[in-house]
Amino acid sequence: MYYNEYGVIKMNDKYLKNTDIVKEIMNLMENIEYGFLDKNNHNIFLGENIGKRFNQEYHLMSPQELLQKKVGVCWDQVELERKLFTENNIKNSTYFIYIDDKQSLPSHTFLVFSINNKIYWFEHSWFDEKGVHEYNNIKDLLNDVKSKFIKSRENELPNFFKLYIYKYDKPKYNISCDEFYNYINTQEKIEEINLEDSMINEEKKHE
Repeated sequence: MYYNEYGVIKMNDKYLKNTDIVKEIMNLMENIEYGFLDKNNHNIFLGENIGKRFNQEYHLMSPQELLQKKVGVCWDQVELERKLFTENNIKNSTYFIYIDDKQSLPSHTFLVFSINNKIYWFEHSWFDEKGVHEYNNIKDLLNDVKSKFIKSRENELPNFFKLYIYKYDKPKYNISCDEFYNYINTQEKIEEINLEDSMINEEKKHE
């Protein structure tokens, strides 16, 4: 493997299997820390007023900028993952999941790829779910991500809220937090659900 003109690793060894390439991509992502650097190169996620500062200071980084700074949130990390998978000819798509709680709008972006008629969730930035998860189809994959995302936020959610999942193409780099949400809302909406009804239905299943 080597660094191309963009500073991004490309695995060009024809003897490397796709599964080995995925491992190499994960190894590269291990150099990236979660967060966002302010103008003084301090990770704002290690300080106070994270939400307010993120909304005011954040911009979506290019893969090159992320490789240089080595600190980025899931939004940034997915753009590097997208570039690496695409450059290595592995079919992939990216998804944005968020909860409309009328306050902080918690969200997560993640990459999905396909190899040998199987579909996989590639996850680096979400520490508790870090790894490569295999599924038979995209419906099972999205349901699993959705369930885990809700569970990870259950202690901070109001009684009534909605959840959205979008499939999205590569956005422009250097856009703000608000601009990124606005862009997502122009993309393909995969799911919109009332979480109160969804959680009630889940409880009934287990009665």
